[in-house]
Amino acid sequence: MSIGTSELLAEEAAAPFSIELSPGGEITARSPLQLFWRRFRADRVAMVSLGFIVVLILVAIFAPLVVKLVGVSGPNQQNLNSLDAFGQPLGPSSAHPFGVDELGRDILARTIYGARISLEVAFIATGIAVLVGTIVGTAAGYFRGWIDSLLARLMDIVLAFPILLLAIGLASACSLGKGCLGGLITPGVPTLIVVIALSSWPYIGRIVRGQVLSLREKEFIDAARSLGASDARIMRKEILPNLVAPIIVYTSLVLPTNVLYEAALSFLGVGVQPPTASWGQMIAAASGIFDTAWWYMLFPGLALVLTVLAFNLVGDGLQDALNPKTGR
Repeated sequence: MSIGTSELLAEEAAAPFSIELSPGGEITARSPLQLFWRRFRADRVAMVSLGFIVVLILVAIFAPLVVKLVGVSGPNQQNLNSLDAFGQPLGPSSAHPFGVDELGRDILARTIYGARISLEVAFIATGIAVLVGTIVGTAAGYFRGWIDSLLARLMDIVLAFPILLLAIGLASACSLGKGCLGGLITPGVPTLIVVIALSSWPYIGRIVRGQVLSLREKEFIDAARSLGASDARIMRKEILPNLVAPIIVYTSLVLPTNVLYEAALSFLGVGVQPPTASWGQMIAAASGIFDTAWWYMLFPGLALVLTVLAFNLVGDGLQDALNPKTGR
């Protein structure tokens, strides 16, 4: 008895493994990874956004080489000859495609180096938040009872803290002497990572907790318990593999938020300290002269907007591709 092509396409969206007819009429199977890549590849907007992110990451990693190839000066190299007769910064030119700032530093070089800070803080802080949120959410959802109540209230308490005020307070307290925790936390990248990770993990923890509350009632969990599997083994071998898809999707959506957090905190002077280049810091420095030096705010602001937009579009594509009810 042959299986129709329309039936196979209908089953593809619901089954963990999909089968289809090959050109020779034989039935072939596709793994979940193949199904995911097929759906994601069909989303051209997500693919273009992913390409932009890959290029951005490569530019950030090889920033010194890129700046040298472009032929502009370093991000912190001051050149007063790049200013006009009145000491005002000059706009885009052949020597400085993005113009210069009030100190004669090249905006293109500083924008490229600013990508390093934004991506470094976003990826590290998101990684920490995902790790902590997954552990806490899994424990809360699996054990329930007083453990769930305690961890859920802890997430509520952390979510009640205003992130900007917390960052400003940490920066002010840790700017004196050798900083906080024996110099571990000082104004700059460490403070950014700590504050952003501290504010992000409860969101992931709540998502994971809700998923685990549903998974722990499934038949395969009861089967694992009946075979004598310990709680640690059930969480590690049975529950965590089923959390990969929602964690990947939510991580891709948290990343652009953390990029914005870094820019906002640097804009307020809490994050990266001068002369290190940062998109938020560059926008803050340009706020006083943007009416005459529009390029100073335009290019780092445009880089920030495109980066956040690309991450959001990739996150939407991942959500559609990992949704088993979406068939393409």
